[in-house]
Amino acid sequence: MAAITAASSSSSLTTVRKQNPNYAFHSNSFNQNLRISSTSFTETPLNLSLSLSKSSSSSSRITPVSATTSDDSSFTAATSFHGICYVLGENIDTDQIIPAEYLTLVPSKPEEYKKLGSFALIGLLTDKYPTRFVEKDQFKSKYSIIIAGDNFGCGSSREHAPVALGAAGVTVVVAELYARIFFRNSVATGEVYPLESEGRLVDECTTGDVITIELGESLLINHTTGKEYKLKPIGDAGPVIEAGGIFAYARKAGMIPTLASSS
Repeated sequence: MAAITAASSSSSLTTVRKQNPNYAFHSNSFNQNLRISSTSFTETPLNLSLSLSKSSSSSSRITPVSATTSDDSSFTAATSFHGICYVLGENIDTDQIIPAEYLTLVPSKPEEYKKLGSFALIGLLTDKYPTRFVEKDQFKSKYSIIIAGDNFGCGSSREHAPVALGAAGVTVVVAELYARIFFRNSVATGEVYPLESEGRLVDECTTGDVITIELGESLLINHTTGKEYKLKPIGDAGPVIEAGGIFAYARKAGMIPTLASSS
């Protein structure tokens, strides 16, 4: 089997993680070090394993299937997202994104995946966030773009976090900084694009603002205020998310066999 490998020195990352459980992860390092190699990756229940290492040579790298030019330093697909944003603060952890009591829902079952969407961000404190992210008795949120502060997705490693957001209709999260595990799970599942802002957008945007994100240009446009903001490029993670996650990407790239359709 083939593998997605990302970031360098897993042992040093583990040491930092032990010293600081909320160790946050910059997408830049992921973008610089995500490489395809011929080693293997494994799948465990509700946890797609993304091994951590760094390719020694760019010549061993498989070009992303969606690449349109020979320059693969950034994601260049002409993709844009348009919708209403929901603004969050710092340190939004996975318990706030999807509380542990809902982790019995199995995302691979369509009805349970749908239910996960109804519980997205239900763990937020109502005194701080009086506007519900998903209205009562609804499965989808009207907010398809989330704008957050520092250390988004900290806490446990539950893969349900990006899955719940995706099930609720979220396409993009824009944060100042991500917890490493949330960023990795977002790429692994292909549920949401975890984009990183150049500045502090939570002070520039308000819940309900109409937003367009031009992925290829790494640009966020706030139509409500008329302002534009540069984002950090999604890089090599982009084609993986676009494909629908690690396994879908590997199948499209011919690294693992395509699943046979049932008769």
